Amino acid sequence: MAAVTELPRDAAGGPSLEQARRLVVKIGSALLVDQTSGEIRRDWLAALAEDLVALRRRGCEVLVVSSGAIAVGRPALGLARGKLKLEQQQAAAATGQILLAHAYQAALQPHGVTVSQVLLTLADTEERRRHLNARATLTTLLRLKAMPVINENDTVATSEIRFGDNDRLGARVAAMINADTLVLLSDIDGLYSGDPRRDSGAEHLPQVERITPEIEAMAGAAPAGYSSGGMITKLAAAKVAVDAGCRMAIASGRVLHPLRALAEGARCTWFLTQMSPRAARKQWIAGTLQPAGSVTVDAGALAALQAGKSLLPAGVTAVEGRFQRGDAVLVVGPDGEEVARGLSAYDAEAARRIAGQKSGDIETLLGYRGREELIHRDDLVVTRVVTQS
Repeated sequence: MAAVTELPRDAAGGPSLEQARRLVVKIGSALLVDQTSGEIRRDWLAALAEDLVALRRRGCEVLVVSSGAIAVGRPALGLARGKLKLEQQQAAAATGQILLAHAYQAALQPHGVTVSQVLLTLADTEERRRHLNARATLTTLLRLKAMPVINENDTVATSEIRFGDNDRLGARVAAMINADTLVLLSDIDGLYSGDPRRDSGAEHLPQVERITPEIEAMAGAAPAGYSSGGMITKLAAAKVAVDAGCRMAIASGRVLHPLRALAEGARCTWFLTQMSPRAARKQWIAGTLQPAGSVTVDAGALAALQAGKSLLPAGVTAVEGRFQRGDAVLVVGPDGEEVARGLSAYDAEAARRIAGQKSGDIETLLGYRGREELIHRDDLVVTRVVTQS
């Protein structure tokens, strides 16, 4: 296994990379790929790999969202420089995705890290069933100590190719898997009051507590020759991240060991959040989703829920409504009143079949092995406390 220099610990008192427990790192194409030759910058990637491994050794779970598939695939197909047709962009992406995956594997394998490629579209983060499947896959990979390397599925996601919103994809991934920190490695070291490439008096903002219209106005437009998203998509990503309880940093990736530099206090912009990812998710479940049905629980299950435990099928006495896996449902107590809300791990038909049964019997009853819980505690919010005599 290759030797890795441990990332330094940050001084207390402000946002720091050391505080991250589940981290998403988004890597821009201009950092990873030489824009003239189309070759992957392997020295830079090897240094980044050392940073990622050092974070993992601290106990941080790390996911990577990587751009660069089109830039890498283009020369491999002999496509000339200049504007490509959409179908040429998609062909370049299909070729480049393989090359990117191999590059990450080569960089991380010497450290004993298994790399897993995951191709997503924004629709995978928005449509409920696809969202759940993607979330389950990513969390399982983390549990198995693999490092997910996530690419936008450019061969089908034309909006990504046209608008370059891998920044937003990074934020959606962070929200999906309850990450507490998102780092956008870019060609600029943060947000400025104006465009520093044009305005020598533009001031750097080290910290943003709230994204106001004045902050948004600072983004301006992406300069020619730079990443297609520019600061506009980074601020859009920041909105998604902070609303999900995830703080976000925009930092320069132009140096070797960019995450080590960030941990040492390199200039960046931190976007702060007022809540934890867990609290944000609970708030979303309680106040945003429209319940599609209900489940009634017995006194034992009610006591378990109010003690912070999951809802098991054994404690369910009735199932009402027509809902799919991942839909929000009301949890009703023995008195017929709402006591909680949550996301069901089963559709209504399956829920009725396993209601009142032991979790160990689910596979026999349904013909497949599902989750032990009807509603996991991470997907459940108690809305009324009931005092039982």
